[in-house]
Amino acid sequence: VQLQASGGGLVQPGGSVRLSCKASGINFKISPLGWYRQVPGNEREVVAQISSTGVANYTDSVKGRFTVSRDWRRNTVYLQMNALKPEDTALYYCNAHYYGRDFWGKGTLVTVSS
Repeated sequence: VQLQASGGGLVQPGGSVRLSCKASGINFKISPLGWYRQVPGNEREVVAQISSTGVANYTDSVKGRFTVSRDWRRNTVYLQMNALKPEDTALYYCNAHYYGRDFWGKGTLVTVSS
């Protein structure tokens, strides 16, 4: 199983960025997917999750600003992040829950700063 995340970078407060995560080695159609983030010294926290049928859930702090989506043709999950705040700065990880196991991609860093 491989999850390849990309799209992080430096963005100004109020700006936008889209993260992508391409999955291989899993049956993409049945796997719930998610995005998590972690700040050094803190635990990894869930940001958004999307079920195999496309139902999305978000942590309260990102509701109305972030959108998670999945493309079944490209085996890719996205996280569109708008109205970014400095407190969104973190290492972002994509996750696939597959047959009872969690798989993680390498983190991609998002820094929100002026």
